[in-house]
Amino acid sequence: MAQSRVTDFYACRRPGLTTPRAKSICLTPSPGGLVAPAFTRSSSRKRARPPAEPGSDQPVPPAPPARRRLRLPGLDSCPSSPPEPSSPAEPSPPADPGSPVCPSPVKRTKSTIVSVDQQRNKVPSEDSSISELQTCLRRARKLGAQARALRARVQENAVEPSTPDAKVPTEQPCVEKAPAYQRFHALAQPGLPGLVLPYKYQVLAEMFRSMDTIVSMLHNRSETVTFAKVKQGVQEMMRKRFEERNVGQIKTVYPTSYRFRQECNVPTFKDSIKRSDYQLTIEPLLGQEAGGATQLTATCLLQRRQVFRQNLVERVKEQHKAFLASLNPPMAVPEDQLTRWHPRFNVDEVPDIEPAELPQPPVTEKLTTAQEVLARARSLMTPKMEKALSNLAMRSAEPGSPGTSTPPLPATPPATPPAASPSALKGVSQALLERIRAKEVQKQLARMTRCPEQELRLQRLERLPELARVLRSVFVSERKPALTMEVVCARMVDSCQTTLSPGEMEKHLLLLAELLPDWLSLHRIRSDTYVKLDKAADLAGLAARLAHHVHAEGL
Repeated sequence: MAQSRVTDFYACRRPGLTTPRAKSICLTPSPGGLVAPAFTRSSSRKRARPPAEPGSDQPVPPAPPARRRLRLPGLDSCPSSPPEPSSPAEPSPPADPGSPVCPSPVKRTKSTIVSVDQQRNKVPSEDSSISELQTCLRRARKLGAQARALRARVQENAVEPSTPDAKVPTEQPCVEKAPAYQRFHALAQPGLPGLVLPYKYQVLAEMFRSMDTIVSMLHNRSETVTFAKVKQGVQEMMRKRFEERNVGQIKTVYPTSYRFRQECNVPTFKDSIKRSDYQLTIEPLLGQEAGGATQLTATCLLQRRQVFRQNLVERVKEQHKAFLASLNPPMAVPEDQLTRWHPRFNVDEVPDIEPAELPQPPVTEKLTTAQEVLARARSLMTPKMEKALSNLAMRSAEPGSPGTSTPPLPATPPATPPAASPSALKGVSQALLERIRAKEVQKQLARMTRCPEQELRLQRLERLPELARVLRSVFVSERKPALTMEVVCARMVDSCQTTLSPGEMEKHLLLLAELLPDWLSLHRIRSDTYVKLDKAADLAGLAARLAHHVHAEGL
């Protein structure tokens, strides 16, 4: 007899035991159709027993009445898997309700597998897949038609704007696009919106302020103001390029601010600019802002800056007025009541200021060939001089004619300038040449007849301007009204560039006291000689007086 199992006893003890209901299985849609997930039994620790052996004596119990519940009614309630009326449910064998026999595990397992197979077989039919594809196709066609209509509408708006005031000028030259901080500079200004200037106008106003500052510094110390000096100062202040084009824009905005000229022989301290070259000079015009003053004061600079900014605002107002007139309907706002720009008026797209024309250096004719030099010299000669040169040429050609023989003359300096170098002295006045040669002869004659003492005195006179500057610096450094001769000579020997002995330096001081007694005085007290100097005297005037003495005694 077969041994009873614990599970058989548990089933017989509880005849009303039913099979746990499985969870509702929802079919998930997929591109290939509706796929039912694999059915899993409820979490139960019971293990399915294998079927009974055919040779065993244990009878197989009949199916329990709970078998009808294996159809999984929860599956029909899933919204994603509608029931299919075409697929009938599996017929269930009749069950005896009064049977208290426990259901067989083998039968229960088989019924569960059958129900899972039924759910897997519940896939969408071919008709439903075709209808779904047709729905997607109709939706795609509808979206395509909407896209084509939108594209056509955009093209129509680009060709023909709907409103006249929305027209944008399309015929514009292809220029480089400005950075965003310049194109939207007006929008980034702090505070309430007002009459804000464009970025390029504000840069020009800053250039005018820097230029006015540099010009005022040079003008107030009576120095010639050139564009080269102003350019260097403005670029160091602003860290931006400053060209003649910017000066022309300043002249356009504020015509009465400066007077521009092209001048030559302006003192320069650069090797790149020659003194004979023409330079653009700038002279400030002191009008009502200066109040009759001869210098540019801080108040005058402030007034000029305000005038320049007001002129820039007036230019922007003109562009704003033209923009208001182009609107539909046109607008008109009095300029004295205007406190801010129109919201649609792009301030930073105002056209740039056209630079005014500045004076240009005169065009000098450059002679490159000898033919041009001769033609230019002939045009400068007077008829009288041309006749004299022709007569001279005829006389000089007579001794060289055949049939006449003249003895060679000794080598003597030429008596007339044309015989020396006629080509180099063409166009020079003959009287001027005669005076120059007379002075040269007089200097040579004085040099040949000068005694050694006078030559030594002239050498000392030539050193006096330098020694006068050194002597004044010695007194300034010593901070004393008078010094002894020994101390002064020792200090000057150490400071002077020329190598002189103390005795020779004393002779120079004596000569300096002789020529300039009002500036340098010698006082003999007991055994010492004291030197006293006037520190308040002008060294430039003293140097001019000494140069006059040198010129007078050098002749």
